[in-house]
Amino acid sequence: MTTSPVPTYQHILLTVEDRIAIATMNRPARRNALSLEHMEELIDAFRTLGRRGDIGVIILRGAGPAFCAGHDLNEMTGRSPEFYRHIFDTCTILMETIQAIPQPVIAQIHGIATAAGCQLAATCDLVVAADDARFATPGVKIGLFCSTPMVALSRAVPAKLALEMLLTGDPISASEAHQFGLVNRVVPVADLETTTLALAQKIASASSAVIGIGKQAFYRQINMPQHQAYGYAKEVMSFNATFADAQEGICAFLEKRPPQWSDR
Repeated sequence: MTTSPVPTYQHILLTVEDRIAIATMNRPARRNALSLEHMEELIDAFRTLGRRGDIGVIILRGAGPAFCAGHDLNEMTGRSPEFYRHIFDTCTILMETIQAIPQPVIAQIHGIATAAGCQLAATCDLVVAADDARFATPGVKIGLFCSTPMVALSRAVPAKLALEMLLTGDPISASEAHQFGLVNRVVPVADLETTTLALAQKIASASSAVIGIGKQAFYRQINMPQHQAYGYAKEVMSFNATFADAQEGICAFLEKRPPQWSDR
């Protein structure tokens, strides 16, 4: 078992062990609401982790009674349009950073994931939820339509469900989120941490170089026309085939032995 040093933050607890990083949002009294400073720390943490070749997967979770309650509304009153634009620019950078880094990010959801918290869940590559979790985009109820959460949500669930969530602000359960593809797995609260860690360990056991090129290719091809997507994927796979780990994996399979990854 190996551990590595990590940066420290005011609003995030960060640990790295055996190729798995765990980022815990640590504003429990505010239900881990995304203040501007909190988002800036998350961006820095994901960028820092993304540059590390010794990390194969990242788990994002929340301390206290909830995963994330969205933007910190204490920052949302009486400000200038420029300030609001800065908040939503920063939020956009955070979401795009999560999908841009090579490591898969698994959201570990308990309690509520609402507004920008729901956006955060929808943005992460994989989601494991406790059976008590709830997902909502309730901005319409306070006069602020969840337009930026809409971007991630509408790409994760069918349009009719996304629009109903956005227009009514009503929450959906973890089982409904699973049914419509927002969540990969729903487990009892007591099993949430171990189930998420087991999924992370399975991903981290693969070559990080291969996982990284695969994640990048997934997001680049997903909205391409099919013929263009095949052309792009063909080039990615041809390049991937030259990797040391691809050659090692093929040889290991043919020789009926476990592969030894070099992450190259």
